[in-house]
Amino acid sequence: MAKIKINKDRCKGCYLCVVNCPQGLIKVSQELNVKGIKPAVFSASRKCTGCGMCALICPDRGIIIYR
Repeated sequence: MAKIKINKDRCKGCYLCVVNCPQGLIKVSQELNVKGIKPAVFSASRKCTGCGMCALICPDRGIIIYR
């Protein structure tokens, strides 16, 4: 099972990772980051396949995939 780590302070709130996750495992946080934006967060409620779509689409390179 893969796991992703999102750097919440690098997130600018474009939410491209949220839209492009085929498993729907990335959600919008209810807490604000240092920029005053609700960052994307990894929801480990289901298994991540490690496809890498989130990391590829992130314009700020704020996502790391652990396989």
